[in-house]
Amino acid sequence: MNLLSVDNITVRYGRLTALRQVSLKVDEGETLFITGPNGAGKSTLLKAMAGVVPVAEGAITLDGKVISGGSPEDTARLGFSMVPEGRHVFGSLTIEENLMLGAGMRSDRARAADDLASVYDVFPMLKERRDKAAGILSGGQQQMLVIGRALMTAPRLIAIDEPSLGLAPKVIDQVYETLLRLRDSRGLTLVIVEQSSTRAMMTGGRMILLRSGQIVLEGDARGLAKGDTLKKAYFGYGEH
Repeated sequence: MNLLSVDNITVRYGRLTALRQVSLKVDEGETLFITGPNGAGKSTLLKAMAGVVPVAEGAITLDGKVISGGSPEDTARLGFSMVPEGRHVFGSLTIEENLMLGAGMRSDRARAADDLASVYDVFPMLKERRDKAAGILSGGQQQMLVIGRALMTAPRLIAIDEPSLGLAPKVIDQVYETLLRLRDSRGLTLVIVEQSSTRAMMTGGRMILLRSGQIVLEGDARGLAKGDTLKKAYFGYGEH
């Protein structure tokens, strides 16, 4: 069942076309990797999905409801949660205050309290330090915090921009182990932006390759690793 549909969207920043007629579908419970070189439009695509940047043409739907043209708050209420690049932790607030920011739009306070307890079950380190300022956390711990904050929105889909950025390989492995465990235990749908295709190949799932604002390759991540098709598409080899 399609949870998210992106239908022929174009996004512009002034005269610059950042995305050109991009279409994709994401099934419920699926993991989709979006990869490509710098400037390919990966982050713009996530921001368009989240309602952060407007769509000039085309439409985006979440569970059959059109979300393009709406606000990020409206999109979040429908179950779309975005973890932006760079983590964006509020360092002067406590860890628990950071987590509760994710529940800011929720009216079901009792369930939000249950979700907080659930986040602490997933990330016991956050519970141990819940009264400490978030600024003391390492990069990997901050990534866990922003994932926990995303869970506090009660999402159906989490979109994460460059979760590996600036992290040691062992920490990256821990982040991905957590994401996949959450996907499998909660039925979450994951859309993950990574500049390198290596993590997609290691993790599995479906992958699309963006270049110059267009999808140039799509398929099973591990299948695309065979041969040199991916390398040619990534760097544009063989084009005239």
